[in-house]
Amino acid sequence: MSLRLGDIAPDFEADTTQGHIRFHEWLGDKWGLLFSHPADFTPVCTTELGKTALLKGDFERRGVKVI
Repeated sequence: MSLRLGDIAPDFEADTTQGHIRFHEWLGDKWGLLFSHPADFTPVCTTELGKTALLKGDFERRGVKVI
């Protein structure tokens, strides 16, 4: 299964750095940016995650939740 921009991601439960969540409940009526990565971080994944963390406030101002 692949997701494309604008698709509704399947609901799931997970233990995250933000606590235990049910994805759709956590997301609410906001847009979401969902990171998925292989078991081992690669330099690209680390760079993308780091930059996204730096832009957290910008995402929040635009009503986008990042996980």
